[in-house]
Amino acid sequence: MAKDEERSSTHVELIPATPDQQPILANLLELYIHDFSEFHKLELGPDGRFGYKNLPLYWLEPHRHPFLLTLNGKLAGFTLVKRGSEISGNETVWDMAEFFILRQHRRHGVGTAAAREVWKRFPGQWEVRVMESNRAASHFWQHAIREFVGKPIQPAHIEKNERHWHLFSFESRRIA
Repeated sequence: MAKDEERSSTHVELIPATPDQQPILANLLELYIHDFSEFHKLELGPDGRFGYKNLPLYWLEPHRHPFLLTLNGKLAGFTLVKRGSEISGNETVWDMAEFFILRQHRRHGVGTAAAREVWKRFPGQWEVRVMESNRAASHFWQHAIREFVGKPIQPAHIEKNERHWHLFSFESRRIA
């Protein structure tokens, strides 16, 4: 099947995660953090897991939003969205706190479709941050944001807490 045919036959859905689905998100976070450990030194806990201490906050704080991503009805990833920037300190922007697509679904338009659904759901100012060392993610976000806003967005280069980031800033407009 050609890539264009594959993209047209896929249905990506953004599903708000319920508290009962927290273990599913925790499992997916382990895969995500494992992938991320290629770019940043991360240590396993004594239980053999990386863990994600802020996950419970996504059901306790109203400015946090957990989502499962499905592709044709099957689990394909997740995203965690929150209000407030980790980099600029701007409390009013939307932040793509975490975003993960299973490897088998990458480079097929799934991530771009999922990101577009997130941005449409939360109109307003956005910041998407990616570690400079994660070149594949930087290319992905440049492409996905350009597709969404209709023009290239050049990232700012930021250093914070001894880490180097690309920070994409753009606006998602409410769709009538």
